Amino acid sequence: MASVFSAIIAGDLPGRFVWEDDEFVGFLTINPITPGHTLVVPRAEIDQWQDIDGEVFTRLNLVAQKIGKAVRAAWGAPRAGLLIAGLEVPHLHVHVFPAFSMGNFDISGADPNPSPESLDEAQSKIKQALRDLGHGANVPA
Repeated sequence: MASVFSAIIAGDLPGRFVWEDDEFVGFLTINPITPGHTLVVPRAEIDQWQDIDGEVFTRLNLVAQKIGKAVRAAWGAPRAGLLIAGLEVPHLHVHVFPAFSMGNFDISGADPNPSPESLDEAQSKIKQALRDLGHGANVPA
């Protein structure tokens, strides 16, 4: 069940990574709801979130929580949003983003064409926030 995310994880397609460990990666989406919108994705090709082992799902959410703290800090957001939609790509992914209002939870309002510069800036801000929070070992160079 290889997906576009499998190709990004393998390095066959570009991705703006902010997190890497043995089980999961975090990279910016190309269609952000808000600046800093990050996808947390297991390296294993799992389609449905209901099919993931419970302990692995817990670890996935712990990574999402760390990234949530980072995006909240980096943008001064009152909340960090967390969504699982799964209709866009058949590979489990958790959306984590700075949330300023309930409208930010509407994926249909995502920016279809963000500038590369805005994505680069968001990546840099998240990576620095993760380092500041003590997660530098998981921040890719």
